[in-house]
Order: sequence, then C-alpha cells, then structure tokens
Amino acid sequence: MDLYYHPLSSYCWKVLIALYENETPFVPKMLEEPGVAEAWMALWPIGRFPIVRDGEKVIAETSIIIEYLGQHHPGPFVAVPADPDAAIEVRMLDRLFDNYVMGSLQTVVFEKVRPEGANRDPHGVEQAKAFLARAYDLIERRIAGRTWAAGEDFSLADCAAFPSLYYADYIVPFRASHPTLAAYIARLEARPSVVRVLAEMRPWFQNFPFATAKDAH
Repeated sequence: MDLYYHPLSSYCWKVLIALYENETPFVPKMLEEPGVAEAWMALWPIGRFPIVRDGEKVIAETSIIIEYLGQHHPGPFVAVPADPDAAIEVRMLDRLFDNYVMGSLQTVVFEKVRPEGANRDPHGVEQAKAFLARAYDLIERRIAGRTWAAGEDFSLADCAAFPSLYYADYIVPFRASHPTLAAYIARLEARPSVVRVLAEMRPWFQNFPFATAKDAH
C-alpha cells in the first residue's frame, strides 16, 4: 500500500496517526521526492492529498481512508466502534474537527500565504477566527469527562482532532482558556503515534507560515 502525502500536511497527519496506531505497513510516497508528484496527479488529478493506492484501488479523503484501513487491513486500531450510537458520535466529532476547526484555521492560513497583489479578505479572516473560538466552546463541552474525544477509546475522531487542534492553537490559542481541550491535546501529544508524526514533521515546520524560530527546532 502506497501513501502519497507530505509530512507538514494536517490531513496527512490524520491518516498517518491511524496507520501508526494500526501498525499497518505502507510505502511512504512523499510529494517532494522525484517523480512522486507526477504519479500522484496521474492517480488523482483533482490535486488533493493524501491518497492511498492499494493494489488497483485508489482511496481518497482522510476519513474514508481510515475506514478503509479498518475494513481491508484490520489491526489493533478500531477507528469506528461497532456500536451504532458510539459510531455516530465518533463520526460527528470527526466532522467537527475537520470542518469547524480545520476549515476555519485554513481560511486564516490561506490568507497569510496569498501572493503579493492578491485580493485580501480581512473580514473573512476575522469571521474564521470567531467561528474557531465558538468551535472550541462547543467541543470543550462535548468532550468533558472523556479520556478521548468520543469516549474511553482512541478513534477516528482523535486522528482528526490532533492535527486540527495543533495548528489551530497557533491561530487562536486555546490552552489557557479551555482547560478540557488543553488537557486533551496534552494526552494526544504523549500518544506514541502522534509523537512519531511530530518528529517526522519537524524538519518541515519552518514552512508553516505561523511558525516561529523556536518552533523550527
């Protein structure tokens, strides 16, 4: 199984966390390597990543990739529980982290990296930051009393949570104002799969537009 990805990409982190949790063997195809970008675009001309190629199958979209792993490469990691109600909670939180948190922070990041002379949208940035703060409030209440996002078991929701919260904290910091989220991301940062993802990301982190000199080391 091949994974086309970049180690700085938040959505790639989400899939990598699941792969490492599940102990799934895969061949990393980093887009910076010669010929990889061309092969990726041939497989997925829409130009979004990560994608997985498993034999003749090409799978895209992070939540789908992770559910695919559970179906076709089962291992110790259960991304979505068998209980239907528990599964709904996991999938809902997965969407909250991807759409409410990640979607909002990407609006701010994309504004930061617009080329010189491009139209600016400061109002949109402020709206995104305000929405991000409301998302923190919602999730803070939702995950209160839980070890992991959807309960006592690490799941798809946690794979989505870490990259979105990690990057969002640079845009609208939450650790001082939201104690439940602060404690939760600390648990995530201690998780071996997450530690590994962060270590692999570190050489690239200076390219994140909100990174500081201290973050790059």
